[in-house]
Parts: sequence; structure tokens; C-alpha cells
Amino acid sequence: MNDLIDISNYLHQHETKPLLRFITCGSVDDGKSTLIGRLLHDTHLLLDDQVAALEADSRRHGTQGEDVDFALLVDGLAAEREQGITIDVAYRFFGTDKRKFIVADCPGHEQYTRNMATGASTADLAIVLVDARKGLLTQTRRHSYIVSLLGIRHVVLAVNKMDLVEYSQARFDDIAADYRALAESLGIAHVTAMPLSALQGDNMLAPSAATPWYRGESLLGHLETVQVQRDAADIGFRMPVQWVCRPDQGFRGFAGTVAAGDITPGTEIVVLPSGRRSSVARIVTADGDLEHAQAGQAITLTLTDEIDASRGDVIALATQPPEVSDQFAAHVLWLGEDSLLPGRPYWLKIGTRTVSASVTEIKHKVDVNTQEHLAAKSIDLNEVAYCNLHLDQPVPFESYADNQALGGFILIDRQSNATVAAGTLEFALRRAGNIHWQHVDVDQAARSRIKHQQPRCLWFTGLSGSGKSTIANLVEKRLLAMGHHTYLLDGDNVRHGLNKDLGFTDEDRVENIRRVAEVAKLMTDAGLIVLVSFISPFRAERRMARELFNEGEFLEVFVDTPLAVAEQRDVKGLYAKARRGELRNFTGIDSPYETPESPELHLHTVHAEPAALVGQIVRALGLD
Repeated sequence: MNDLIDISNYLHQHETKPLLRFITCGSVDDGKSTLIGRLLHDTHLLLDDQVAALEADSRRHGTQGEDVDFALLVDGLAAEREQGITIDVAYRFFGTDKRKFIVADCPGHEQYTRNMATGASTADLAIVLVDARKGLLTQTRRHSYIVSLLGIRHVVLAVNKMDLVEYSQARFDDIAADYRALAESLGIAHVTAMPLSALQGDNMLAPSAATPWYRGESLLGHLETVQVQRDAADIGFRMPVQWVCRPDQGFRGFAGTVAAGDITPGTEIVVLPSGRRSSVARIVTADGDLEHAQAGQAITLTLTDEIDASRGDVIALATQPPEVSDQFAAHVLWLGEDSLLPGRPYWLKIGTRTVSASVTEIKHKVDVNTQEHLAAKSIDLNEVAYCNLHLDQPVPFESYADNQALGGFILIDRQSNATVAAGTLEFALRRAGNIHWQHVDVDQAARSRIKHQQPRCLWFTGLSGSGKSTIANLVEKRLLAMGHHTYLLDGDNVRHGLNKDLGFTDEDRVENIRRVAEVAKLMTDAGLIVLVSFISPFRAERRMARELFNEGEFLEVFVDTPLAVAEQRDVKGLYAKARRGELRNFTGIDSPYETPESPELHLHTVHAEPAALVGQIVRALGLD
């Protein structure tokens, strides 16, 4: 019986021990994996078979001769062992009598910065390793910037490989001073510098005789005692709705995890963005009803009124609601292989809500070495920028500094569904609250009736020389002869006026199509049949244009002409110039054309005369 009580007490003590999540980061080959492996080994948290496997792996893949290579405990991928580097984020769990730990070993190579950001997103503390021989490197600064961006305010500066500089106090002091200056510029409030040799175990679990001049804690001692609780802003109750729970007709609740504050039955709440109000009737959990719930708890709320709320909405304290906006200033860490282009539409996921979004302006990108603000028209892999965002609908939010759940977001590519960016919201743009839709009495339906036609947008896309403008011009003549009201927006003509400030880079092409799509939308709202003849080489922008229009208004017309045939026509001599290198970023030569996947009309120009193709288009409009 006493043994059972002892086991029960032990298990209870283990369950209630505080948890610390931390990451190790820094430049490549600074000893991150070795440090974690040494911690696991020296705290006797490895089973006998793990120790035996480590010894065998050290003989096969190790870099320490006959000695144990502790890095192999966390370098689990075959490619990592072959190259001696960390590629993926490796998570390990361990515990001591005082605390439980989850550690993420993050890769040091620049191309895996996105993996490091993933590990840092849930961490409370960062161990930034620096090779004592090399000092602060570019990747050290990049990782520290990301640590700051993601709100980690406690950093252990681990000056590693001190054994290779003969445990020099002067060298340690120089590196510590350099890093403290960097941390101050980044707003990292708490930095603890330690001289270590992860390979030899110096200052890992206990103070080392090799550094008698160091009077601080050991690494494990610091991890066991450091207090990392964030200063939570008093923002009131917040719960993003994860799903609507309705097991039967007698129960309707809103399930989610409390992101901030606390709640009790009877509290008045507001559902955002709709603004509908009610009061909490019950706080339901799998273990029964609660009288009180707080941040971090997964609960289901029932309300006293039948109000509409769905996944992505936020239930908040009625007296302290968060802001709602559709335009923001934000920091963005770009994770995609293709560049971020202003104007290109992405999916934005914030909390439990997913909306369409685009970067309207890149204010500046950041030099991670100097924190200097640099002008930019696009953002590449692993770069950080300060941007303006526009969403297609308002969302409730908090600044990231106040609430990570409602202030952090990711951007998702709409074609591949890959996560291409992570970001933090700063504040809503003032103009978002000053601009409102003005009601007008004459609408699209009224304008269409007086013209006796259904408004449409015919979007002609294809290579230069494919015959887009020729066919669009013939279609407009046919429609005009039939008594219809039309307007033709041609790519070359628009660049003489509205878009004369734009070039032919990918960034300018995106903005070119965005502007034309908005103009075409206004013209269909006026009741016109609009013909748009633009190369429009990217699927993302054509999809963005389509989504501006009502169902059935937008018809994508792919004028399909092989590149060789388009070059033979080459009336303007553009292909010849591009082949000679005199014309840069020319579609089909040194800039890609992404063929439409499912256009409403697919016109093959090689085996059909323009007049026959015109007939196909008129029939598709139902006007023949």
C-alpha cells in the first residue's frame, strides 16, 4: 500500500512540475546538437539500449574518434549524420526533479531558417550558441532577430567550445559584450552569458574548474530556475471558436482554447466580427461543467441567446473587445522559394480564421546584420520585411506583443497550399477605420437593365503574339454590331496611361494585373461587357482577378499559340530582342508563362481562323 502511495505521489509531483520549452539555435557547427546530447546523457535520462545505440552510432558516424559523439542523439535523419549537420527541427523531452523540458534543436544553415522559426514559435527561452573561436556570425544575428520577432525575451548566450580558446576570459567577455549590444538593439530583455564546452561538459551541469573566473550558474541550473512567464497584457477574455458543437438539437456550444483572460458563467460577451452580444450560460468540458476557465484551457461555451457564431469568430469580454480591421502593419518572415510579390493574393490564417490577403506595400526589409531598413520591391527566402497587409474581410486581432494567438499569422500559397510566410501583426492601419462603403441607389442591375445586357468580363490570356488583341478586337466589333455596350482594355494601350509607371519585372506584372482587374470590375459594375487582353502570365493573378467578380461574370479565354509560332509572327520584333538579351523579363523567354488549368474557353489558334474563334466566344456568351 505504501508503495502505491509513493508511486501516486511521484506521478502527481511529475505531472505538476513546471514545463519549460526552449530552443537551441545559432550558426552551423556551433555545437547545438552536442549540447542537447550532453544534457540528456549527463542527467542520466537515457536508457541502456539508447546508450548502447549511441556508442555504436558514434563508431559508425561519429566525429570524435573513439569518444562518444553526443550530437547523434538528436541528429536523427540519415542526411544529417552523413553531413554532420542539423537539417530538421529535432524535439526532445526530458525532466529533472525541479522541471520538465521540451527542447527543439534548430538547424544552423541559412536555407533551413524556416525550420528554426518553426521551433521558436512555441519556445519560452532560446539558447543561442556561439563558437568561441568565431564570435557572432550572420546566422547568429538572423536567429536572434527571429527570436526577438517571435516574442522570446529570455536568451542564454552559450559561448561554446571554450576548450579550443584555452578558456580565455577575455575572449568570452568580448563575445558577451557584442551580443548584449545586439540584444539591446533587438529588444531582448534578459540575456545570460555562459562559457561552455558542450563536448567536455564544462559548466553544463555544474561549475567547471576550467573557468574559475566564471561565477554564474551552470546551464542546467539556470534552466531549472529561470522564470520566463510573459507579462500578460490585461486584455480581457479571448477565445477563437474552433468549431460549433451540436451533438443534438438540445445543445449548441462553441468550442475552443482560451487565448487570454478568464471567464465565468453569467459574464457578458461579444462575438466578433459580427458584434452580437450575449452572456455565458455554461462552461462545458469532458470532465463536467466549470465555474471558472482561464487561458490555456480547452472549453465549450454555451450562451444564453441563440446568436450566430462559427469557426474563426472570436468570443471576447464585452467590456474589453479586441479591435477588428482588414488592414494592418506587420512583420513578415518569408519562407517560400518564390519571392513575395506585393499584390499577389495568399491565404492568411490567424487564430482559427482563414481569409484572403495580399501585401499592398513593402515598407522596408531588414538587414539582419545591422538591423538597417532597406528599400525593397520583393522579399526572398529567409528575409524579414515590414509590410502593409490587406484582407478581403475584417478579422478580430491583437498586436502580437499582447496576444500571440490573435497577433501571429501565416501566409499560405493558394495553388500549392504551402506555408510561405510567418508574421506578427503590429497595429491596424488608420485608414482601415476611416474608409467605408458609400451606399448608392443606382446599382449594377439598374445599369444592366438600361443596356439590355448581362455584364461580363472576357479575360484574354496568352503569349505575346498569340493573337489575343486581334481576337478581342474582332469580338468587340461583333458585339457592337449586335447592339451591345462594350469596352476593350488592351495591355499595350493601358501601359500608355494608367500603368505607364510599371515595368516588366514579376512585381510590376502583378501590380499591372491588379490595377486592370479593379478597372474591369468597375466597368462590369457599370453594366458593360469588358474585354481584357493581357498576357497575365501568372495563375495567381488571374485567380485574383476572377475572385473580384460575381459568379458567372468572369470568363477566362486562353488564346493558345505555341511559342515557336508566336516567335514566327513576332510583328513587333520583341522575341528577337529578348533572344539577343536586349529585352529582359520577356514572357516565354526569361520569364515564365503559367498556362490556365481550366479556362472557360480554350482557343487553339494554329488550326482555326480568327473569325471561327470569334464565333466560339459569342456563343459562349449566349449571344449568337
